[in-house]
Amino acid sequence: MPAAPPSVVTAASREAIFTVRELTKVYGDGDAAVHALAGVDLDLYRGELVVLLGPSGSGKSTLLNQLGGLDNPTSGTLLFRGNDLSAAEENALTRYRRDAIGFVFQFYNLIPSLTARENVALITEIARDPMPPEDALHLVGLGPRMDHFPAQLSGGEQQRVAIARAIAKRPEVLLCDEPTGALDVNTGVAVLEAIERINREFGTLAVIITHNAILADMADRVFSMRDGRIVSERANAHREPVRNLKW
Repeated sequence: MPAAPPSVVTAASREAIFTVRELTKVYGDGDAAVHALAGVDLDLYRGELVVLLGPSGSGKSTLLNQLGGLDNPTSGTLLFRGNDLSAAEENALTRYRRDAIGFVFQFYNLIPSLTARENVALITEIARDPMPPEDALHLVGLGPRMDHFPAQLSGGEQQRVAIARAIAKRPEVLLCDEPTGALDVNTGVAVLEAIERINREFGTLAVIITHNAILADMADRVFSMRDGRIVSERANAHREPVRNLKW
């Protein structure tokens, strides 16, 4: 059995990427108001791999959307490297999403008429300092498949193309929303190993939201959410390789 990889985050590299204080998000008004986030506090650091656990409706996706600049909070503070995202104008948020954030969703959102290489190139053409699409696809183990169309790829391969597309612009943060939710176990392992590798080799802050508690052992820290709040936090002494998780 291979040794567990050490945590990327050390005392010397504990560099805050996100600082979140009393973050709330309310949809609707009056009796119909829904408190999707109800006062979230957390700090996330460079090089961490973080898992957000919780059932459907616990606020995980809402928090991820806030971190990714896809939605504005109702109140509270959300800092990215000391810059207040909650007060940012739309043009600034667009630059932030383009330059700093890579998104991986449960559904791959690939363009069917483009090859894997061309799907990744869509991002590299607008990014500030991209890697070549070929390099990104090699990183997720798809070098031999880069000229295939999505219909010629398995679900796991399509998700790895989506990861390559997300990381090709060299983002500081990789936000993953149920990235294995539509996949079988073996395929999901390959996808998580790709995320694990990007986090380890590039020092990218990776945040994975899931309802699957098995993924907790692969993380540096695990946050559990319920009713729009973080109800517990756990730090792992070491990260378990994805292949060693008890599926």
